[in-house]
Amino acid sequence: MTVEEPATAEALMRSRFRAFRDGDAAWLLRTWHPTTAPESLDLTGGPDWRGLQIVDTEAGGPDDTTGIVEFRATYRQSDGGIGVQHERSRFVREDGRWFYVDGDVT
Repeated sequence: MTVEEPATAEALMRSRFRAFRDGDAAWLLRTWHPTTAPESLDLTGGPDWRGLQIVDTEAGGPDDTTGIVEFRATYRQSDGGIGVQHERSRFVREDGRWFYVDGDVT
């Protein structure tokens, strides 16, 4: 099966959220920029990701080389409560592919 490369930073962010939700560490590592990516990623015991809200985007279009996506991701906590991760993520496009670089969690 061929995976279509996301055309924008926002599309990559959405695909990475689905990968976190579904436990797809391979996709997360493949889309993480090599300069900031961890060597491995263990998603066992992680949060139960529930929803994604895109708050803002800067650049990150099909013809851009950088982009920022600000998002809020909700998750179910172990005690049954709901948590929110609010992050402003940086992306870079190299050789036609978008990569997640890093982000600031607020």
